[in-house]
Amino acid sequence: MHDFLYKNDTLYCENVAVPTVAEAVGTPFYLYSGATLTRHFAAFDRAFADIPHITCFAAKSCANIAILRLFASLGGGADIVSGGELFRARTAGVDPQKIVYSGVGKTADEIRAALESGILMLNVESEQELAQIQEVAAGLGLKAPVSFRVNPDVDPKTHAYISTGLAKNKFGIPIGDALRVYLAASKLPNITIKGVSCHIGSQLTLVSPFVESLAKVKRFIAQLAEEGIVISHLDLGGGLGIRYNAEEPPDPAEYARAIKQELGGLACTLILEPGRVLVGNAGALITKVLYTKEGLKKFIIVDAGMNDLARPSLYDAFHLIQAVERPDREQTVADVVGPICETGDFLARERMMPNVTANDLLAVMSAGAYGFSMSSNYNSRPRVAEVLVHQNDFHIIRARETNESLIQGESIPDFLKKQSV
Repeated sequence: MHDFLYKNDTLYCENVAVPTVAEAVGTPFYLYSGATLTRHFAAFDRAFADIPHITCFAAKSCANIAILRLFASLGGGADIVSGGELFRARTAGVDPQKIVYSGVGKTADEIRAALESGILMLNVESEQELAQIQEVAAGLGLKAPVSFRVNPDVDPKTHAYISTGLAKNKFGIPIGDALRVYLAASKLPNITIKGVSCHIGSQLTLVSPFVESLAKVKRFIAQLAEEGIVISHLDLGGGLGIRYNAEEPPDPAEYARAIKQELGGLACTLILEPGRVLVGNAGALITKVLYTKEGLKKFIIVDAGMNDLARPSLYDAFHLIQAVERPDREQTVADVVGPICETGDFLARERMMPNVTANDLLAVMSAGAYGFSMSSNYNSRPRVAEVLVHQNDFHIIRARETNESLIQGESIPDFLKKQSV
């Protein structure tokens, strides 16, 4: 469910008319509903209320500090994958003891910053990374709290680019090698073993892969116990999908029931890392029609491109696109394309679309996850504004970039300044 609804043939986000925001901030822009974000977090977190757990929002899906702050105010933590996300989470006020740090390529500086911040744990993904953490922790005179990301070789049945739990994927330590690595880590003086981590992919629409991977991890935890290694935290990652088109993903309550049933009496604090399921349907990309043209096919040319929303070009992903005003207008088959100089710059192809004309507004729905966070300055396009609606008001939570910000940090060396042009 979300809070984008039509009133008198105009799309509203909560109690704010979308054209009102467009007039104030210009297009394109990302628009988020605070009520939807709050309700989605509550539904997910409440589903696990009867067991010890921490809901750590996957910051990579939508990293704006206002959204991180909203989830933190509801008791949430953060799942981070970079030093920049650590900085964002701490700036937003996330409790460091509710921050877990994943990712295969943590640098020494990033590890140092995480340890100095006192985060809950680092999810280690290789033996060389473990050695790096030991070295950094020793230099700081600290004991680093770690979990190892175990790769269970489970098919999540999702897009190949967002599958992370197969043996051929770059993530984690193969489950067959993990016991040896844990035993080695237990002998290191500056390492404290806290948990086991397992994340198998994103946009999962079935519960069964989660259950299958949990069953494998449970057996592994039993092996660790036989070796005297006690696990206090079990990080099951995220990955629960949403409906973009015709998908029928399980709701958080169904997901939680299956996980808790498989957990049995395992005495661990559960760490969950939802991302898309919290923010995906809470956000929309609002864009304006620039032109239409017809030849072999019809094109609707809008002011948002693949640099603003990469998912259609990158994954051939579906996003519902609807007219902001007069949604019941006549339909036509068209491609919705942007201004980027690439044939791959499209938001929809051969789709039944409202028969729009120049200056009409379109809403690209379910764009809250991996929308702005994957955007870029390709073709030297300033990144768009982000706007958060709270009941009757809207708030600019990220200002639109300017042409000047595009070249911030760039310079022309003196030898080139002397050259005539």
